[in-house]
Amino acid sequence: MKNDRKNREGIVYSTNKNFIYNTNEPEETETLEPSKQKLKIFIDRKQRKGKSVVIISGFIGKNDDLESLGKEIKTKCGTGGSVKDGEIIIQGEMLDKVKGYLISKGFNVK
Repeated sequence: MKNDRKNREGIVYSTNKNFIYNTNEPEETETLEPSKQKLKIFIDRKQRKGKSVVIISGFIGKNDDLESLGKEIKTKCGTGGSVKDGEIIIQGEMLDKVKGYLISKGFNVK
């Protein structure tokens, strides 16, 4: 409830009993099927003290589905990682394993 009040802009009080304030939060889009997804995979070393990570971006869908895909990939590679800002980050240079796994799941990988 506290966070709901912060998102209200300009409305302090309404006398209308049926008034519902729209917080303009973006709705989560439905998850596309894997064959329609166009994922980009690349290795990044910037701002990571020379450590390599594999970044997967371009996923269109719900955050829950993105997190479950990230968990599956981390389990398959046997390494750590995270899901942030619509990207899956996998620790280490696991580009071939990640790419092979995503292709086997039916994703379009670039």
